Amino acid sequence: MSYEQILYDIHEAVATITMHRPDRLNAWTPRMGHELYEAFQVAGDDDGVRAIVVTGAGRGYCAGADMDSLRSLQNAEDSATADAEAIPAARHDADTRTGGASHPALATAYAYPCNIPKPIIAAINGPVAGLGFTHMLYYDLRIASDRARFTTAFARRGLVAEHGSSWMLPRLVGMAHACDLFFSGRVIEAEEAATMGLVNRVVPHDQLMTQVYETATQLATLSSPRSIGVMKRMLYTHQFTDLASATSEADEEMLASFPSEDFREGVRSFLEKRRPNFTGR
Repeated sequence: MSYEQILYDIHEAVATITMHRPDRLNAWTPRMGHELYEAFQVAGDDDGVRAIVVTGAGRGYCAGADMDSLRSLQNAEDSATADAEAIPAARHDADTRTGGASHPALATAYAYPCNIPKPIIAAINGPVAGLGFTHMLYYDLRIASDRARFTTAFARRGLVAEHGSSWMLPRLVGMAHACDLFFSGRVIEAEEAATMGLVNRVVPHDQLMTQVYETATQLATLSSPRSIGVMKRMLYTHQFTDLASATSEADEEMLASFPSEDFREGVRSFLEKRRPNFTGR
């Protein structure tokens, strides 16, 4: 499959999706949104892929929505028509993704990474703003270069928190930090992002991809893909339930793990002091 605004590559069991508009700091366009969704779908369906990395080309991660798209919204006489033309990925993909959602609340235009049963890691190599900021909230892990910078930007453009980010961000950083980041639109450095829990860790810029791929490879080779898939679904869907229901489902899934091939391989590899060879079954 060929793409115009992203790059897609697989090395061993790790798929890498690179937003590729370096001259525009990888600003988000409708085409990029469609291509990202298609690449995620391909990686999700590929049994040979066990972890997914998302990053940006050049010196930026994603500068947010392309200003040409925002300008078309501002100038259009019919805002509904402008919205459909400027961000069709949100309209089209919301319909096509609902069937595969792990929970009805996750059947939204931008929550599809949560429904992919594989770990997704954002390798944040530079500035990220607006829609780029929103989309990374739906990834499982975020590892940042010490050159990364973060801003929601919405309040400084006369906009509001978009696409469920007002639900996702407080769950990562807490309500007080979320209010600060949304209301002020200020730029924060990578270290502050790590301190508040927005990113998992910060690494030297020239070591970013090496450390990200080390993490992705460990997940792809040392952890059961079956276990990751089940736990990822539980982690996200249990945000919409109560403790008793979550406990009940967890107990059922634990019992279902015992006859699996991956459980038997996990025990054998431990006793034999060797690396596991998980099948995902």
